[in-house]
Amino acid sequence: MQLNDKDVYTSEENKEQGISLFPDHEELMITRVEQGQGCKCGRYVIHFGPYSLSVLEDVMIKYNMFKGTSFAKKELEDIVLADEKQQAYVHALRYLGQKPRTRQEIAQRLAQKEVAQTVIDEILVRLQREKLVDDDLYARQWARQRIMSQRKGKMWIRQELRQKGISKASIGEALGEITDNEEWESALTVGRKKWNQVRGDIMDKKRKTFPFLMRRGYSGDITRRVINHLSVDEQDEAYDDGELMHWEE
Repeated sequence: MQLNDKDVYTSEENKEQGISLFPDHEELMITRVEQGQGCKCGRYVIHFGPYSLSVLEDVMIKYNMFKGTSFAKKELEDIVLADEKQQAYVHALRYLGQKPRTRQEIAQRLAQKEVAQTVIDEILVRLQREKLVDDDLYARQWARQRIMSQRKGKMWIRQELRQKGISKASIGEALGEITDNEEWESALTVGRKKWNQVRGDIMDKKRKTFPFLMRRGYSGDITRRVINHLSVDEQDEAYDDGELMHWEE
């Protein structure tokens, strides 16, 4: 089942425009059930004579909301709350379907949709229980991808993960799985590319490559090692070229 962001009937609208108008002290029988069309696809409009509210298909089935079934207003208020939770859950699933997310990212997304904080907290617990959200795993995968593919240093990765709401402990564990040699190889690969792009002598290459690596989050120690390694390679290459020219003469 797919749920569009532009649902005409939402749980909040149910509370403001629908359920508040229902009579308090009488049984309300469902007189008609309509399937939503277009932007209301995935929702059903439940009619109780002159009154109506809208719920997701999952909620309708769970609470047996079919023609002839009766409910008290309090029961319908509970159903509206259940619908709000399910709607938020479905939206979180759709958000997760695009790519992995952290707890903080999902919470911020739901808050933008004006989902109540108590509902957000419940959704996060449910997603964790179903192993659909795992900040520890996210941090490990993110760190390795940034080191190996994006060629970023540990300092850069640490800052990114902080911004995503990952705990210090999880960040420490994730970065701890990246060996010094892996970070060194990452820095050397991107450093050599920058070094070869710079025109000029060795000092020009050093002046531009050093801050470039630092900006990418590599430590001063690793950056100096890379610069020294590239400088030696450059000098050896110049020596070899000069020796070759000498023999050619």
